[in-house]
Amino acid sequence: MQTAETVLNVLRDRGRRDLPCNELYRQLFNPSLYLLAYGRLYSNQGAMTPGTTGETADGMSMVKIGRVIDALRHERYRFEPAKRIYIPKKNGKVRPLGLPSWTDKLVGEAIRLLLEAYYEPRFSDRSHGFRPRRGCHTALTEVAETWAGTTWFIEGDISDCFGSLDHRTMLTILGDKIHDNRFLRLIKQMLQAGYLEDWVWNATLSGAPQGGVVSPILSNIYMDRLDKFVETVLIPEYTRGKRRTNNPAYFKMAQAMWRARKRGDRTVVRELWKQQRGLPCRDPQDPGYRRLRYVRYADDHLLGFAGPKAEAEEIKARLAAFLRDDLKLELNEGKTVITHGRTKAAMFLGYEITVQHSRDRPTVNGTIGLRVPRSVIKAKCTAYLKRGKPERRPELMNHDDLMIISRYGAEYRGLIQYYMMAGDVWRLSRLEWVAKTSMLKTLAAKHGSTVSKMARKYKATIETPHGPRTCFQASVKRPGRKPRVARFGGIPLKRQKRAVLIDRRPAPAIRQNELISRLRAGRCEWCEQKTMVEVHQVRKLADLTQPGRSQPAWAQLMARMRRKTLVVCTTCHQAIHVQQPAAKSTE
Repeated sequence: MQTAETVLNVLRDRGRRDLPCNELYRQLFNPSLYLLAYGRLYSNQGAMTPGTTGETADGMSMVKIGRVIDALRHERYRFEPAKRIYIPKKNGKVRPLGLPSWTDKLVGEAIRLLLEAYYEPRFSDRSHGFRPRRGCHTALTEVAETWAGTTWFIEGDISDCFGSLDHRTMLTILGDKIHDNRFLRLIKQMLQAGYLEDWVWNATLSGAPQGGVVSPILSNIYMDRLDKFVETVLIPEYTRGKRRTNNPAYFKMAQAMWRARKRGDRTVVRELWKQQRGLPCRDPQDPGYRRLRYVRYADDHLLGFAGPKAEAEEIKARLAAFLRDDLKLELNEGKTVITHGRTKAAMFLGYEITVQHSRDRPTVNGTIGLRVPRSVIKAKCTAYLKRGKPERRPELMNHDDLMIISRYGAEYRGLIQYYMMAGDVWRLSRLEWVAKTSMLKTLAAKHGSTVSKMARKYKATIETPHGPRTCFQASVKRPGRKPRVARFGGIPLKRQKRAVLIDRRPAPAIRQNELISRLRAGRCEWCEQKTMVEVHQVRKLADLTQPGRSQPAWAQLMARMRRKTLVVCTTCHQAIHVQQPAAKSTE
């Protein structure tokens, strides 16, 4: 039996050489593929969230993998309907989310590993969403570094993209390269498994289930057709000319300066030089020059066009027609807009994107600028304000100081690190002051003290690449271990052109997961017998060390190991659940 790494490497090679897949379903009989999938899933927050069957990652074993493979081998495996819940969106609406059962997550992750290995080498370099070593920052870096000279931005927004993916079109796209009917039937059954809402079954007639582990790769395979259409049809048609022609006005001014310099008239030279700095050396209206550029992140795509607005309107219309006729998707007319880069800002991935122009700094003319939207700063500050002033947060006052500082620090750090590529990241100093003041007021209210005393107590200085910076820091000493440290601030608000934030870490193709090694060893970590074992898992380590409660011996062992998993035999696992029943879902 080949290892999972060998199987995935073979698929990557076939994808790189554009060869079809004929025996993809047979790879699902490989136990090592499920162990690799399990190693990637068990630490996720949703691993202990039950679906419609109540099953979670607790109780995972090689026996369970064997039952899944046996069902797949005889084509008896069926995906269960997902549990439907709704999560709020920023605009006040809600987004449907499906919670699959644990076994469906495991099989889905195995399918995702196979599809990603084969299709990843085939995807466009202009696609950045849900891909290894790519993310929002790589998409923004491409725009900032290669889109100089853009005149118009075409912001593409697809109405309910993931919920509108046509199943027949999806299977047709997969069937172009995957010549394995058993695998395609499995994908079809997964797409049409439906969902339970208030314990009533509902059919899924279109779309990829949001919340399923396979949905991101399936959406990328589906949207790859759009990438290929733009790259092979639109870009060649709307790109011509090697470079713009010279600007007659610019060179006429240069000749006048040369004549004035020859006469020795320095005053005229200075005046002409000031006028020339505001002129481009190339003709921005050159009819023989066109450039079309494109980038996509999931269902958000942005096109940059150097040319007249009439042709930008044509590009938008052709995109809408292709999406409607070939992919059965509709552009949101209200959100798909054409923006003039120098006078307005286009929105993409939470950034404002503009074409810079300055009479005083002509070297920046035509380059792309990334900015922090003022609406984002205002919205983030609102959470810490009351009547326009920073205020304490009563919901945090029952926590210890370390937790309060950690909470504020995580909220602030996440936003700052995302907008580090913006040229005006310094504007977030307003958010820093508001959040810092709110944090100190919360600490002061908790201890019945003052803001200045709290600031003196927790103020610290740390070293950064830009020199020493002031921050607020709390720490708790732990015997035999490094102290726990929580920190707010200390991040220099200076632009980082190469800031990279990826969506997720790439699959551990070579490195063996520690939990998998423990499971393969087949030794009960409680009674130390060599037998068939399974994994006992809890939601988080904090559940094992609750203050004021005496913990059973197995919980103390997990706490000492600093693991939320314990590999035990069936007898010991049953005894653990008798002593402490599994926690109910908080969903």
